[in-house]
Amino acid sequence: MKARLPKGYGQGGASNLQQLAMKAQKMQEEMNTITAELEEKEYVALAPGGNIKVTVNGKLEVKNIEIDPEIVNKDDVEMLSDLIIVSVNEAIKNAVTEKNEKMEKISGNLNIPGMF
Repeated sequence: MKARLPKGYGQGGASNLQQLAMKAQKMQEEMNTITAELEEKEYVALAPGGNIKVTVNGKLEVKNIEIDPEIVNKDDVEMLSDLIIVSVNEAIKNAVTEKNEKMEKISGNLNIPGMF
C-alpha cells in the first residue's frame, strides 16, 4: 500500500530546502547589518538624581563618564562608586535591549542555535 501525501507535499523537497537556506542567509545578513549599525550607536544613562552620566557604545564599551563636581566628596566615595555602577549597568542594559528588539523583529522570535 502506498501512502498518499496531501496535495503539494513531496514536490520540490530540495528546492524547499534551498529556499529555507536562502531565507536564513538573508536573515543572517540583515542581522549582521543591524549589529554593525548598533555597534556605532551610543547609549546614555543617568544615575538616580542625574549627577552621573555614563555613555557606552553598542559594543558595550564605556566611552564616557561625566560626574557632577557637586557630588564629589571624599567622605562619599563609596556612594559615588555605587552611582557609577548603577549608571554603567543601565547604559549597557539599554544597548542590549535595543539589539535584542531589533534582532527579534528580523527573526520573528525564531531561535536558531549559533545564529546570533
